[in-house]
Amino acid sequence: MNKATVAAALALAAGIAAAQTPAPDLERAKKIANGGCVLCHGADGESSSELFPKLAAQNANYLAKQLANFKSGARKSTTMQPMVKDLSEADFASLGAYYAAKPASAHDVSDADLAGVGRYMYAKGNRYSGVPACAGCHGPDGGGTAALPRLAGQHALYVENQIKQFNKRERTTDNEVMHTVAAKMTELEVKAVAEYLAGKK
Repeated sequence: MNKATVAAALALAAGIAAAQTPAPDLERAKKIANGGCVLCHGADGESSSELFPKLAAQNANYLAKQLANFKSGARKSTTMQPMVKDLSEADFASLGAYYAAKPASAHDVSDADLAGVGRYMYAKGNRYSGVPACAGCHGPDGGGTAALPRLAGQHALYVENQIKQFNKRERTTDNEVMHTVAAKMTELEVKAVAEYLAGKK
């Protein structure tokens, strides 16, 4: 089989897979969101509590994966597991698309000096301690990728808590690079990066 034939077969397989993937059901997602998600994450995914993440403008595939991880127990949460136990993969994809379409927002920076340290860490890392630049994975604007979360505009305390969970190996379902990164970050660096990201839109 020559390269052209192989390429054609792969393209056909990808096309069939795409055709078999149902389109997100945004009305179903809205019903689910209003029935439960709104309690912690807000009417439009804006989340008024720093304990719960903002879902608005989050990457759809990343969010769907996290919901699936909560359902399987791969990511632990006594709050989230009961919320998603009766939902399907199609529901997760629909919720991902639903929240991804919501507008992003940012917080007012309360400590400009701390955010300045965070800006440096995010863009350049700390070459003296081996902490890599956050931008290398999460992008220069904090937008993330399909597989990695959008961090821009996220609650500072939530980001801080997640970094600490990676450090303590309480969060193990995502990129293992974060375990190494989190272990090398000081308390100041964690708080600084979180403060900086909270102010980005």
